[in-house]
Order: sequence, then C-alpha cells, then structure tokens
Amino acid sequence: MSAQTTTPKQLDLPRAFARALARAPWAGPLVALVLVYGFYAALAPDTFARPEIVVTMLCQTAVVVVAAVGMTLVIVSGGIDLSVGSVVALGTVVVAKALRGGLPLPVAVLAAIAVSIGVGALNGVAIARLKIMPFIVTLGAMSVLRGAAKGLAHEEMIYVDARGLESLLAALPKARAWMLVPPGVWLALGISVAAALVLRSTRFGRHVVAIGSSEPTARLCGVRVDATKIAVYALAGALVGVASVLEFSRLTLGDPTDSVGLELTVIAAVVIGGGSLAGGEGSVFGTVLGALLMTVIRSGNTHLGLRSWVQEMITGAIIVLAVALDGFRRRA
Repeated sequence: MSAQTTTPKQLDLPRAFARALARAPWAGPLVALVLVYGFYAALAPDTFARPEIVVTMLCQTAVVVVAAVGMTLVIVSGGIDLSVGSVVALGTVVVAKALRGGLPLPVAVLAAIAVSIGVGALNGVAIARLKIMPFIVTLGAMSVLRGAAKGLAHEEMIYVDARGLESLLAALPKARAWMLVPPGVWLALGISVAAALVLRSTRFGRHVVAIGSSEPTARLCGVRVDATKIAVYALAGALVGVASVLEFSRLTLGDPTDSVGLELTVIAAVVIGGGSLAGGEGSVFGTVLGALLMTVIRSGNTHLGLRSWVQEMITGAIIVLAVALDGFRRRA
C-alpha cells in the first residue's frame, strides 16, 4: 500500500476552505477592491498605479477607517450614528482652539477626544435610557454639533501651528522611509486590529452582537443592554475623536464646515464590508476594505478626469447599491 494515500477528508480540505472563504463577510469586498483597483490601474497606468498614489490613498482612507470602525460597533449593536461628520468637524475646531490658546499638544488632542466621547455617551444615554430612536437622536446631534462647531470657531477657519501633528499623515522623509506609510495609517491599522479582537474575542463584543441580533433575547440572557449601548456609543465617539485628530493633521486647521457627508461614506463602508443595517452582523476587516474601495473609486474617478458632480453621483449610487445588497443578503 502506498504511503502517499490520501483520505477523502484531505481531498475535501481545499473545497472546505473555499466554501469558508466564500461565506466570509469580507470576501466580496476584497474581490471588489482588487477588481476596481485593477480597472483604474489599467485605464490610467502612468498615474494611478504608482506606489506614491497608493500611499496617498491609504492616508486619505485613514480618517474614514477609524470612524468606520466605531460605526461598525454601532451598527452591529443595531444602532446608527449620523453625527460622525459634525463630530469630526467639531474635533478639528477644538484642537485648533486649544493650540491657539497655548495648551500643550497632548492636551489639545485629548480635549478633542474627550469631547467626542462625551457626545457619544450622551447619544447612548438618549438612546438607551430615554428610548429615542438612534436615527432621531444622532440626526439631531448632527445639526446641534455642526452649529456648535461654527459657533466655537466664530464661523471661520482657525489657522494655527500644528506643532508637528501634521506628520501623522504627511509624506515620510527619507530618514523614516522604513515605515513605508505615515504613522496615521499605522494608527488606523492598529485600531482596526484591536477593534476586531474586541468584537470577536471578548464578552463585550459578544454582548454587542447579541443586542444587535435580538435585544429582548439579550436581556433574557442577562446582558446589561442599556449599559452596553452607552459603552458602544462612547467607544465609537472616542474613535471619531481620533479621526478628528487625524483630519486636523491632514488639514492643519480647524474647519467647522469640514466632513459634510462623512457619515454617509462611513456607513457605506460598513455596509459594503458586510455589516447589516438590521444589526447583529459586521466585520471590522470588511469595513476597512469597504473604506478602501470607496477611496479607490473616488481617486480613480479623479485620475480619469471626471467632474466633481459626476463623482458625487457615483458615490450616491454606491451607497444605494450597498444598502440594496444588504437587503438582498438578509433575505438570502
């Protein structure tokens, strides 16, 4: 009898791996990302396919990724947050005002993150304790916070010395070329990995999924639903605060009109990445791929010379398609 005999189980391993890969929520976004990038690289090989353009796209995606990771937790829990763009704008203003006021850089950064955590916690309390729909709470917060940002900035941009904060997403000098990408990109990657571990491997993460799947059942199982919801929105607020710091490092100013519509891009990234607007489903890795896909499409359209209004129409169509695919996935 030959020593090279293979068992049926061994023969089924590649097929089983392929089936598991197909069921992964991030498999579709990964394939779409590769195909879309290849499409634009084929149409504009002299510009779009250059390594420095890839690094630029990663820097552009860092803000969206960090905010979208927080949104993933919110959506998995069965909620929604429409105030993301306004919180990011408010955060850039807080950092700029703090720096202009002579506060140390770490204090300015922590102030922006603390404000974002406070906003997230208040949203969570209104949703969990007052039983107001997340859509209504965060829609109201979107308007209130945008107005607060404009009032704090006196309806003008705040120009200030970034004190080195701009290096988070700036091109690397030759002495630091070993990093491959700017520190802000590594920060976004680290946050994504940590959030994925929390969602998949901790009791808190399991409670978040349970609440999104069936809140009454989660209560019956002993999950502290209200406290978990507040924690989810506060944690998402902290991540949006980090995103606002990254946005300030990119702009190097406080802009109360910045990030209009960012919440739609973030939600689309989550849904494209396998998250369900009905709650209970989501993948941090899929969200990262969804955010990258949105950036590649936007950057590719720019390299092809499409006008801004055409790009806005394409972005809107992608959002509608993402929601339609989410509904189809749930029915299937």
